[in-house]
Amino acid sequence: MLLGAPGSGKGTQAELLARTLGVPAISTGEMLRLAVTEGTSLGERVKGTMAAGALVDDELMAEVVRARLGSADALSGFLLDGYPRTKQQAFTLDELLEEQGRRLSSVVLLEVPESVLVKRALARRREDDVESIVLERLRVFRDKTEPLVEHYGRRGLLRKVDGNREIGEVTAGILQALGK
Repeated sequence: MLLGAPGSGKGTQAELLARTLGVPAISTGEMLRLAVTEGTSLGERVKGTMAAGALVDDELMAEVVRARLGSADALSGFLLDGYPRTKQQAFTLDELLEEQGRRLSSVVLLEVPESVLVKRALARRREDDVESIVLERLRVFRDKTEPLVEHYGRRGLLRKVDGNREIGEVTAGILQALGK
């Protein structure tokens, strides 16, 4: 699993690592943004929440993740990007994986200074990347997601990687942290 603030490079690293490791990168944010763009029922349910920079509710996220982890391409391994984002979601993920006879092997935290995160997010020029929403996402990350660092650290799964480097250097750092 990749853990890090919005703009830390999780999506970029997930794509590169998925190819290198031969597993699918599962980005809940990407799945939700696509649903909004396509106007699906899921997209309609999450559109307002996402536009405000808030988190989609745990029950709906569990539904999305359960379905994706059960897909044939994810049965031999996967890389999660953007889930879980809260301790409750972490407990739910454990339950989902246990149902399937699986468990997380590692959690990689991409560490990037907040000033860099804001600059990166604004440079992406996505419709929802305006400064007020970016700052709200970072606040939500600090409040809801940072407790996962301690949670996974206590379980011995956490690997910290400096995400404020060139893309290839970050990828190499992650692979090294994973012993690959």
